[in-house]
Amino acid sequence: MNYFLAKTDPETYSLEDLEREQQTVWDGVHNAQAVRAIKEMQPGDEVLIYHSQGQSAIVGVARAVSVARPDPNDATAKSWVLDLAFVRKLPQPITLQEIKASHQFDDWSLVRQSRLSTMSVPPAFIEWLKAQNRF
Repeated sequence: MNYFLAKTDPETYSLEDLEREQQTVWDGVHNAQAVRAIKEMQPGDEVLIYHSQGQSAIVGVARAVSVARPDPNDATAKSWVLDLAFVRKLPQPITLQEIKASHQFDDWSLVRQSRLSTMSVPPAFIEWLKAQNRF
């Protein structure tokens, strides 16, 4: 299993929305690097859900339940989508400030490329969360 991170503006679509719906089509990703991450996701991979726009924190976990496919609503065929299912809320959000303060993940896209919406998660980050009993 691999881990990814997907950012969302909670005013547009929040973890609570995903929890209520239980499953959604994750769409709206257009950046080529972020689309590559979506294409890499396989059913069973876990996706950390990150609330942007103020909170700037990882708040929960979803699971990829489909393979990626071209977005049927994108005439340019540059955007891809996949289905995500709700797994759980995290007991406590993990803020970007905490992640940056650790200096263990300074080379991670979350820290280096703040505008990137979807990315892989380094295995060391998951281990870091588990060591803190936060995952």
